[in-house]
Amino acid sequence: MSNFAFNNPAFQQQDPRNVATYPGAPQAAQGAQAASFQQAGIDATVNAQLEGMYAAPPAGAIETDRMTVEDTVWKTAGLFGILLVAAAIGWVVTLGGVAVPRFDPYSTYQPNMLPWIVGALGGFVLAMVVSFTSRKKVRPALIFAYAAFEGLFVGGISAFFEAMWPGIVLQATLATVSVVAVTLALFASGKIRASAKMTKIVMIAMLGYLLFSLVNVVLMWTGVFGQGQAFGMLSQVKIAGIPLGLIIGVLVVFMAAYSLVLDFDQIQQGVRNGAPRKYGWLGGFGIMVTVVWLYVEILRIIAIARSN
Repeated sequence: MSNFAFNNPAFQQQDPRNVATYPGAPQAAQGAQAASFQQAGIDATVNAQLEGMYAAPPAGAIETDRMTVEDTVWKTAGLFGILLVAAAIGWVVTLGGVAVPRFDPYSTYQPNMLPWIVGALGGFVLAMVVSFTSRKKVRPALIFAYAAFEGLFVGGISAFFEAMWPGIVLQATLATVSVVAVTLALFASGKIRASAKMTKIVMIAMLGYLLFSLVNVVLMWTGVFGQGQAFGMLSQVKIAGIPLGLIIGVLVVFMAAYSLVLDFDQIQQGVRNGAPRKYGWLGGFGIMVTVVWLYVEILRIIAIARSN
């Protein structure tokens, strides 16, 4: 016994030779002809819908709720917008309304260090929270807050360095933009790619640099290098007449550039794997962390060079 579902005429093949085309034809033949015309109408409707779908613009991140490069770029730009606004506030508060005073450790003028300290502490805490909780849930509000705190930090430290070495902020900004642009261009052209071996090497180097930085800070706080030596070993220790800070700084810039490659690669992987759209915020967060790190390192390199 055949399946009863296939007794429906919609599943039966009609022989066109049995379809009557003259008036007064048998009822069954007329019904078959009508069904044939109806099917033709359905086919025409389906074809029209398909043509409309092909002609329509491709679905974007909002329609698909999937991560795209374009959507991630806009999210990243928005985060940097928040950072720049907060940086302007940090700059003004740090200088206390003064245009850009020139000061040194022995002058009577002292900048307001509150934006620098609050921004650094708040940014560090939020960066840890976002990094360790992102596997379970992406919280854009925390990333917005991180951008604001980082802006206070960047604005505060930039104002401080600009007062010490006029023009240094413009120099560091141009250098940072150049490194980011070159790294992005090389990645987009396929000339550089992230590799497991190189990633391990860079991670070990970053941990070593972190340990060195902690030791240097402790030595500075304990007064080993005397008063007024803001960079500790980085400016006091020299190799062949070159400050250690310049040598290490160049290596750190390369590490930061490779970290950018890792950020770009993760975004590319997320797009390729069809990650949810909200993960674009994490892509922007990663790029912001790396770019701020790169900017601060370049700022310090230029300051050490101009101090010597």
